[in-house]
Amino acid sequence: MSNQVWKFHNDVDTDQIIASQYLLLPNVEEMKQYTFESLDPYFAKKAQPGDIVVAGENFGCGSSREQAPSVLKALGIKAVVARSFARIFYRNSINIGFPVIVCKDLYDNVEDGDTADLDLSAGTVTAGGKTFSCTRLPEYMQNILSQGGLIASLNKEEA
Repeated sequence: MSNQVWKFHNDVDTDQIIASQYLLLPNVEEMKQYTFESLDPYFAKKAQPGDIVVAGENFGCGSSREQAPSVLKALGIKAVVARSFARIFYRNSINIGFPVIVCKDLYDNVEDGDTADLDLSAGTVTAGGKTFSCTRLPEYMQNILSQGGLIASLNKEEA
């Protein structure tokens, strides 16, 4: 099933994903309507569950706020596929069970509004009739994601 692509530039920082003034809201459900507000004020209204965010280098740089991947997950975004990620954003995403995929070649081959198919288990994205190889998450990380994140996974191991 094809999902819409939302394309963003290099160095998208966590303040652009969810601005700091919205961190005062009581929960992620209330915050998510402001996702990417400074880059696209209508993103949260237009984005559909299963859509894919595609970005350049260093996605999620800036502060270590866990709300940045959380608002994307709360909107139903399937994954962020980028050339590279800021390390803390990458870890926070895995911790909450939100897929972040490194794919060097996709960015130059899609435009905002295109459609793409992401196969997490195969580590591929298909767009525009081409299939791009991405970093395939190791099985243990796929298990963490499928269980809803690191804490949920650890809690299941203890049970």
